[in-house]
Amino acid sequence: MFDSGEATLDEWLRRRARANQAAGASRTFVVCRGGFVVGFYCLAAGAVAVTAAPGRVKRNMPDPIPTAVLGRLAVDRSLHGQGIGRALLRDAVLRVLQAGEALAVRGLLVQALNADAQRFYQACGFTPSPIDPMTLMATMTDLKAALG
Repeated sequence: MFDSGEATLDEWLRRRARANQAAGASRTFVVCRGGFVVGFYCLAAGAVAVTAAPGRVKRNMPDPIPTAVLGRLAVDRSLHGQGIGRALLRDAVLRVLQAGEALAVRGLLVQALNADAQRFYQACGFTPSPIDPMTLMATMTDLKAALG
């Protein structure tokens, strides 16, 4: 059974992912190995208030700013530290960039669950909100550049 080490993420996958998918609230992407979940993430559409957005994100934008939202990202704890989280994030970024060709979003927003997650996203190029450092964003331009 999937165990990320963070009960809220594990429970969300077990109890909410399918319902949210069916309702059109989010899309969940799961990686499996041998029939077992290795990791997952979900994406949704969203928006952020101009006052909550980092400087680069809010420049010349309407209020609220349209964004994609990385709602959850988790890796089974037995596989932590093996680059799976970064690979999942890369896949999410590729999907957001592809969606950005069809609909306008300024970037990708994530709400870090804890300080470790916050450091992970910052190391991946996300910038904290000026009013809530656990809310981080990266612009579409930054996401493209990060992919090389």
